Amino acid sequence: MFLMNQVVDFHRGIPFFTNSNPNINSLKIPSQKSCFFRPNRTVYKIKRRSRSILFSPPVNNKPVGQSEHSLVEKDRVCDGGQFTAFPHIQSLRNFPKEELFGKVVLVRFDAVILLHGNLSPPANAFSTIKYLYEAGAKVILVGSWNKNTGSNESVAGFLSSNLGIQVVPVHSDVENSKKAGSILLLENLFGFKEERANCLKLAKELAYGVDIIVNDAFSESHKVLASTVGIARFSYAYIAGFYFEECLYKLKKITGTTEKPYFAIIGGGNFADKADALRFLVSKCDGVIFVGKMAFQIMHALGVRVPMKLLELGALEEAVSIMEYAKSRNIPLVFPKDVWCIEDHAPKKMEVFSVNSILEGWQPVDIGPRSLEEMILLLSGCKKIMWIGPLRFSSSKQDKGATFKLAEAVGTLSSCTTTYVGKMEFEKLQGKSTFFSNDNVLRSAAVVWEVLQERNLPGLMALDRAYPFTVDWGVSYSDPMRPLVVDIGSGNGLFLFGMASTRKDMNFLGLEMNAKLVDRCLDDVRQLGIRNVHFITTNATSTFWSIVSSYPGELVLVSIQCPNPDFNKPENRWRMLQRSLVEAITNMLIFGGEVFLQSDIEAVAVRMKNEFIEYGKGKLVISEHSHDVATNDNVEWLKENPFGVPSDWEKHVLDRGNPMFRLLLTKVES
Repeated sequence: MFLMNQVVDFHRGIPFFTNSNPNINSLKIPSQKSCFFRPNRTVYKIKRRSRSILFSPPVNNKPVGQSEHSLVEKDRVCDGGQFTAFPHIQSLRNFPKEELFGKVVLVRFDAVILLHGNLSPPANAFSTIKYLYEAGAKVILVGSWNKNTGSNESVAGFLSSNLGIQVVPVHSDVENSKKAGSILLLENLFGFKEERANCLKLAKELAYGVDIIVNDAFSESHKVLASTVGIARFSYAYIAGFYFEECLYKLKKITGTTEKPYFAIIGGGNFADKADALRFLVSKCDGVIFVGKMAFQIMHALGVRVPMKLLELGALEEAVSIMEYAKSRNIPLVFPKDVWCIEDHAPKKMEVFSVNSILEGWQPVDIGPRSLEEMILLLSGCKKIMWIGPLRFSSSKQDKGATFKLAEAVGTLSSCTTTYVGKMEFEKLQGKSTFFSNDNVLRSAAVVWEVLQERNLPGLMALDRAYPFTVDWGVSYSDPMRPLVVDIGSGNGLFLFGMASTRKDMNFLGLEMNAKLVDRCLDDVRQLGIRNVHFITTNATSTFWSIVSSYPGELVLVSIQCPNPDFNKPENRWRMLQRSLVEAITNMLIFGGEVFLQSDIEAVAVRMKNEFIEYGKGKLVISEHSHDVATNDNVEWLKENPFGVPSDWEKHVLDRGNPMFRLLLTKVES
């Protein structure tokens, strides 16, 4: 396989893409705050206190607001009341465009981009690639598509035609891969068992030489794949593309439950396999209509005579359970009263039968006219409808059967939001009706079924996180324009409380993963009436940028003190210190701003120092110390805390008589 380790020269080459200003207008998602690196400003010198300062906070009583702690909340972008909680993720839309220039970006595209036929490929699937290319990134594509779709060469040609940019299949022409103006296409992953096994070796090869990975393969987010899950371990920035974000928005929209009445229309079969999802729908919706083979499992549970060939093994017990649950909630489970059937030996012959009088040798293929009329009447007052699954009980030659007419009727309802979930059926129907389009069709039925069963989507969970709230800095601080000090992993807040009590001219922010510690610190803030210190529960590794970039003042100091050595192992994907965090800190610090690092374990301190020097883009240098230092292995460690205020763990280590390994870095103009 031709992977990233074979295009290392491409990574090291001179940037040759042009930079322009594309207009991405097709992404229909409510705007959220953008997170951009703040331009460098003037130096604000931090006056260090003497090392003998003692912690002595003031004692008065004044409440302070701002109590958002959770990184994962029930999303309110759509209409609230979600079935389930979705993590807030970093997306290309909120990634600083200037940071893309010259970067090698691997795009895991969705096979839906290769659709041929009535339903055109979604515009945002192409927008992701175009946007990256026009921002000056070196774009490399990788995907997994059925071999019947075509060879690498034919797929590259199709993409070139739709993008208006040359796409080169790497394995066929290595020299062409270095040609200015081209996008690379890696080998099809479809035939690689390592992809489906989430093989870390394959994931590492895919990520070799890559700066940023963009996941646009939403339809495969329910799978654990090397190219969507394993690869996260080897990337410093792993974000969602425009198409992934658009599909996630649609998924959130169909799982919102505040618009009522909300009905679900279910097609297809495999009742037992989908029982958990159906039970969940019954718990949330105001009614469920069955227009496929699942209807006969409900009928059987109700005691209606059903031909044996229509019953599914193991479905009866689940159907009885779901029926009783619906009865307890007083919501209807609707199934057809009559059906169109074809004769087994004369498939062109069709007749309407009552569901309890289907003759031997006849096969139901569609809902009947009476059922169509009753279902349309029942749905006429709905505010929200989700249709998931195929439109018929089985394959049929009818172009516009009764179920199709029901789907059309649902699409014409005024003041009703309708989403059709599925792929093949709705692709075929778009050319026959204007009611099916990319705007109201979500192709990834397997993904939706997974969510309805209250399962996590591995491809979604692997993406970098974003902080889900907009911080009201005016509530957190009495003056949000003061210089800001951020302590990452603030623990019980001893360091920040001590600093805040001595530096009233600055604001202090603690970012800590332990919600209980943050709650305790916020309670202390309220009781003491301190208006220059605040704490947020978050994983700063992935959310530092989205939180601090919204602060209106200048970032003058960032401290990372005593990170957990096990959590900080290099092989840990979610370790505290990653390249993305180092680069975010470096970019947002003002010139003259400082980074304070310390640990009681020298190997951890050395690793932190090395990563800041390596990924600091030449802008971070070890400060010239005006006081004594301890030299060990050619590293000059500070003997004393330069701010005179110990953290809780530092105090514990020093009380035991053990050393601390400290370092101060300063941002300079490179």
